[in-house]
Amino acid sequence: MSNTSKYDVGNGIHRVPIWRIAGYALNNSATNMYLFSMSFIAYFITGWVGLGVVLAGSFSMIMRIWDGVTDPFIGYVVDKTDGKFGKNRPFMIAGNLILMVTSFCMYWFTPSIKEGAPRVAFFIFMNMLYYIGYTFQCVVTKSAQSCVTNDPKQRPIFTVFDAIYNMIIFTGGGILISSYLAPKYHGLGTDIGLFKELWMIVAIASAICTTIAVISIWPKDNRKYFGTGKPQMVTFKDYFDVIKHNKAIQMLVVSASTDKLGSAARTSTVTVIMYAIVVGNYALSGGFQAYTTIGNIVFILLGVGVIATKLGQRKAMIISSWIALVGNVLMVLLWTFGDPTTLGLPGYEGFHGFTFFTIALLVLTVVTGGFQQVASNIVIPMTADCADYETYRSGKYVPGLMGTLFSFIDKMVSSLAPFIASLLLAMIGFKEKMPDVDTPYSPQLKVVGLILMYGLVIVGLIFNVIAMKYYPLTQEMMEEVREKIASIKEAYMKGEEA
Repeated sequence: MSNTSKYDVGNGIHRVPIWRIAGYALNNSATNMYLFSMSFIAYFITGWVGLGVVLAGSFSMIMRIWDGVTDPFIGYVVDKTDGKFGKNRPFMIAGNLILMVTSFCMYWFTPSIKEGAPRVAFFIFMNMLYYIGYTFQCVVTKSAQSCVTNDPKQRPIFTVFDAIYNMIIFTGGGILISSYLAPKYHGLGTDIGLFKELWMIVAIASAICTTIAVISIWPKDNRKYFGTGKPQMVTFKDYFDVIKHNKAIQMLVVSASTDKLGSAARTSTVTVIMYAIVVGNYALSGGFQAYTTIGNIVFILLGVGVIATKLGQRKAMIISSWIALVGNVLMVLLWTFGDPTTLGLPGYEGFHGFTFFTIALLVLTVVTGGFQQVASNIVIPMTADCADYETYRSGKYVPGLMGTLFSFIDKMVSSLAPFIASLLLAMIGFKEKMPDVDTPYSPQLKVVGLILMYGLVIVGLIFNVIAMKYYPLTQEMMEEVREKIASIKEAYMKGEEA
């Protein structure tokens, strides 16, 4: 692997070639591909597992809770790991392999199991294993941030690549589903071939992303670049101390978990409601994402390239949250008082020129979506700041704890999203079957769609602003943190040489 010593610039700062940040960010993309595919799991559960809508939503909530419960234990293992193959790479590879195998078993074997309890039990067991693999790989996205780079001008760059990759995944995935898979298989819940083909695409692409991420992080995944440079003993008692005294991670968890509740509520079912039922053209959902992606990227570059690298990650979070908050409120008003049926785009059926609704929604989605991506994704490099702050505060380097504590609360809160969605749908009559592309329009469906598309996001953004008021890691504080860690490392190295 290439020598990175020229990127160790002194004053406690170590950098990395930009291509390695870009490659490392693909680790998050690898898990997000599975996250995207699992956003359609409610259709699989109601169609082939044999559960109703509310039970399907409850199942998703329970599995997310299980996912969160396993986080602290896996984080503990990460913090205790420091072998020849590094601290992080083993979890990236093992996690991706588990995701691949368990999701294959879910889609291929579940329908062949005897109906009733045996089929449900098999599906639950595979899901439990699936989420262990998911956590294995996800924890590295956060825990390895602190060893990749600690340069305050480089750390936020991860957000740029991560946000762009995520938009490609979810936009491209949306187009794939709405323009190819759904028409090919006559809807989302009628032919199991849709899930099998989707699995094949996701499994191959995710494995490629994981391979690139492992190669990218390879030279930085050693003790020289994380913690104080010396071996350490970590116990569960340390975890409780961190939770009690590290105010930075406390505030970041509040911000990110409520934010995630909003994004988790925007499931495939919500897209069906808003575009197939309210607008009347499901194909527009993927097309609309494609039209707004480039604009979103411009505002992501503005949010990170101008704000985060110059003013710090905390201010980037605050400014981005305020802009996204205003934008989401305006979009609720637009969908409420405008005419969504006039939405149209060139190249799609029914387009007769740009309408006020189309132009307004495009502009608001571009600006709001870009800054919302900044607010959502910058929490990952901010987690690395929290890990460094803990090393500064207590001398303990526990990135696994930081990543999994963050994920644990995040998942506990976001697990409510599918349950809230299924409960709202059941309240308006959808108790046994999810709304599909052929479901007729009703005002109640529109209200539920708006709550799930924008309402919970607005709540999360409000919490962002409040939490950042008490978040202590300003630019000045992080400079002090880096200097202290560097002095501890230097003293340790001199002691070893002596």
